[in-house]
Amino acid sequence: MTGLIAPHGGTLIKRALEGKEREEAAKRAEGLKTLKLTEREISDLEMIAIGGFSPLEGFMCKEDYHGVMDTMTLKNGLPWTIPVTLSTDKATGDSISVGEEVALTDGSGKVLGLIEVQEIFNHDKEKESLKVYGTTEDAHPGVAKVLEMGDTLIGGKISVIERPEHNDFGDERLDPEETRKLFKEKGWKRVVGFQTRNPIHRAHEYIQKCALETVDGLMIHPLVGETKAGDISATVRMDCYKALMDNYYPADRVALVVFPAAMRYAGPREAVFHALIRKNYGCTHFIVGRDHAGVGNYYGTFDAHFIFDEFDPAAIDISPMFFDYTFFCKKCGGMASFKSCPHDSEHHISLSGTKVREMLLNGEKPPAEFSRPEVAEILIKAMSK
Repeated sequence: MTGLIAPHGGTLIKRALEGKEREEAAKRAEGLKTLKLTEREISDLEMIAIGGFSPLEGFMCKEDYHGVMDTMTLKNGLPWTIPVTLSTDKATGDSISVGEEVALTDGSGKVLGLIEVQEIFNHDKEKESLKVYGTTEDAHPGVAKVLEMGDTLIGGKISVIERPEHNDFGDERLDPEETRKLFKEKGWKRVVGFQTRNPIHRAHEYIQKCALETVDGLMIHPLVGETKAGDISATVRMDCYKALMDNYYPADRVALVVFPAAMRYAGPREAVFHALIRKNYGCTHFIVGRDHAGVGNYYGTFDAHFIFDEFDPAAIDISPMFFDYTFFCKKCGGMASFKSCPHDSEHHISLSGTKVREMLLNGEKPPAEFSRPEVAEILIKAMSK
């Protein structure tokens, strides 16, 4: 669309079939072999179908798979940092032939789409774990997910017959084509995206508003796909975002849209991955905070900032906005970061996640300098159930 940033690779991919083409594919699927997708593969299927993973048209073949791991680029030279693959067990892989069309189903056996099999190759789990996640420890949720996958990968272009069914967040489920239309209608040319999988607190609010001072609009884009055990549910998180937007954000300058992808917990690589995807949604800027997409102690606090230095900015073509650790400083009398506050940490209101969880479980609201009271009430109610 004129005036908006181009999608990654120049074209917004659409792999969801319509009309007669869809009817013919559904009929063909009845006589085909099937592959049952995992929850993450279903999310990936949807992201490919709607163009969120542009320029990908399907699950990766061998050259793209290894190129992403080795050089963080696709075979066409475009930056890409996370493998998007379809796996199966070796016996099933051996029963499928290159050139064959296979039906892709959900856990109940419902056909979601088709894949034109271009390649069948070995899943190098050790290499993927080390290259993408920086460890082979199965305590890392991303590595654990890789180890759960099959030993054979199936690469090829997909065609989606039925998108995954969702019964939540109907008003906030906008595809990249729709967010681009929304931004154009609002007259936003400079749009910053914010990725989150956690309930929003004052530090998040502060960096979002700092970013918003320099652009036309903000898209808060919470991930609602698969996350690890122990993460706060998407429903609760969305309630927190809505409470904040209703009370503390300018309605005409902020959009709340859900992000249907699965979480990888790949730290620096996922920061770039998230930025490229937001470019497909129409964002020109992307907020990268401390330990973006991190888990445990696997990544350095600002590794997700440094990784962008490894790419040509023109090839990434979305501007990262880097933010330091933020907090409320009693001496400053407001929110600040180590970049802007000269005072010792004794003046900072900073709580660990463990401490906040403990307070919420006990029905105590964290200090207003840490969390808005409306958000704290929602979390207390959710954690008391």
